[in-house]
Amino acid sequence: MRRLPVSRSLLLAAVGSSVLAGAGAAAAQSTQTPTQVDDIIVTGAPYGVSQRAAVIATDVLDEETLATAPAASLGDLLNGRPGVRSTDFAPGASRPVIRGLSGPRVQVLTNGIGLIDASSVSPDHAVAADPAESNRIEIIRGPATLVYGGSAIGGVVNILDDRIPTKMPEGGIDGVVSAQASSVDDGRGGFARVTAGAGNFAFNVDAVKRKTDDYDIPAPAMSQRLADREGVEREDTGSQPNSYTDLEAWGVGGSYIGDKGFARGEYRFDDGPFSAVRGSYGHAKYTHTEFEDVGEPGTVFNSDGWEGRADLVQRERNGWNGAVGVQALSRTFEAIGEEAFVPTVDIDELGIYTVQRLDRGNHGFEGGLRYDRRELKGTPIGGDSELNREFDNWSASAAAFLRPAKGLFLGLSVAHNERAPSEVELFADGVHIATAAYETGDVNLDTEKVTTLEGTAHYDRGRFSGDLHVYHSWYDGFIDERPTGEEFYFDEEDEYFPVYQFTQTDAKFYGFEAEGSYAVWQDGDRTLSLEGAADYVHAETDFGPAARIPPYSVTGRLAFTSTRFDASAEVRHIGEQDRVANEFELPTDDYTLLNLSAAVRPFAQQDVTLFAEARNLTDEEAREHASFLKDIAPLPGRNLRVGVAYRF
Repeated sequence: MRRLPVSRSLLLAAVGSSVLAGAGAAAAQSTQTPTQVDDIIVTGAPYGVSQRAAVIATDVLDEETLATAPAASLGDLLNGRPGVRSTDFAPGASRPVIRGLSGPRVQVLTNGIGLIDASSVSPDHAVAADPAESNRIEIIRGPATLVYGGSAIGGVVNILDDRIPTKMPEGGIDGVVSAQASSVDDGRGGFARVTAGAGNFAFNVDAVKRKTDDYDIPAPAMSQRLADREGVEREDTGSQPNSYTDLEAWGVGGSYIGDKGFARGEYRFDDGPFSAVRGSYGHAKYTHTEFEDVGEPGTVFNSDGWEGRADLVQRERNGWNGAVGVQALSRTFEAIGEEAFVPTVDIDELGIYTVQRLDRGNHGFEGGLRYDRRELKGTPIGGDSELNREFDNWSASAAAFLRPAKGLFLGLSVAHNERAPSEVELFADGVHIATAAYETGDVNLDTEKVTTLEGTAHYDRGRFSGDLHVYHSWYDGFIDERPTGEEFYFDEEDEYFPVYQFTQTDAKFYGFEAEGSYAVWQDGDRTLSLEGAADYVHAETDFGPAARIPPYSVTGRLAFTSTRFDASAEVRHIGEQDRVANEFELPTDDYTLLNLSAAVRPFAQQDVTLFAEARNLTDEEAREHASFLKDIAPLPGRNLRVGVAYRF
């Protein structure tokens, strides 16, 4: 499946930039671009919080990690991080699944601004930003709606790039160039990013190129469970049909950087109650075209809109930090063609919020409040009357934390969050080929509400470090999609499709994420560590189990690190999932993956890294339960990936 071109533009008061092909940019929300895992997290709080002092679950991929990461879509790249899986809708269109939630409940951002694409509408639509364009990716697991609105009720993935530079590059220029090749799909890819400064001006150029063939699979594409249900024989094709990719993306950006800020994207005050004001604005025109077998355009999805936000960041006083902000967006979504299952919809949203934190050293408190107003106007498919729904939502959170001993952080938080139904949940009425169903929305759906209690523990002292997050969420009006028992005959495909209806019910989600590392041997810069991670989520509605909930996973790793050489051996086990929502969702078998990786920095400056990785060494048949395609598209088989990265 191909990654489809997207055009996107950014408008700022003093700086304009355009992206001629690929994804675009938005103004960054912080003047800092950290490169260490345990540093300031800018996603979730405009004033930033240290990762080991956060009461919410966070994860970071820094620039060094991304420079040698697999050339993959966002969902596939993040799959396997604690609490994160992938929709795995082929290599070109995979979106993150966080704690069993996806689609309109997980918000994907670029520098704190929504992408205004159609990836949340359907799992076969690509995210309009490629991870290779980023120098940092931050993940929040769990509700993050106070700063980002109801679409972040399940979590946030924030792709941070340097397309709008926030500081002058050291020495006048910096960047990264990387190239890699993979065996499982005959893949070749490369990317480059360069930021250069002259006087008070800084400019950025980045480019990504990736091309792969259909990837090899260790078993027939059809699962044995599906073959048994349909009464057919499995055919071993050796590769996954229609899984090739061809991606090109590049962009440019620039900013004026002064002593007190940049481009009007940030202005820092000398005194007064506020330390800075930060603003960002993004405009996007997105087109996703689905081609028929003969190569003719079939259904076209368009999204055109803008989003902006502004934050007043309070000056830190005796451990008290805070911010007040406003966020607004307006966009128009339309689908044209035989498979247009959602009508044209105009969406407008305005939100105001405040987040506050008091840190007294050995204890502290957090809290926040947000109000959202969201309006959706759409014309039902086949109808001539306009439907107008308005939602007024409130979200709030409170937390307390302690540092009872050196290296130990304990936190307890409670959050109440509200989400307006999406355009699909309200107005869908048609065959959705990607999900193999006739989907029917309900224009009378109410606000989805959830209350979440979460406990957090960070420990980092001596040879051991670890993180634990335990959570329980209670939903009032959880929007679920359930089969009605009816079937619809679709002439275009000459097939019958089960009819699904969006409805509301009560639900509860609970689970945990844990990870830890113990240094069993240290000598100078050389360390041998045992690392482990596990996650689990249980989801139940009044109708029964929620759909496509990932099973538990357990990962063990032996890692060696040093100045010149790194290596690791990893065993990852994903459990069986037999708690399914209905007769159309088949169980998934468990599987175990063996992965090896190594990196060498041959030069004293450590600017050049040669890396190699072997994944799924045993050529295991593996299927991602969160995927709509799991029973016709297994994960790739044995793969060797090699590459080189140069950071300057």
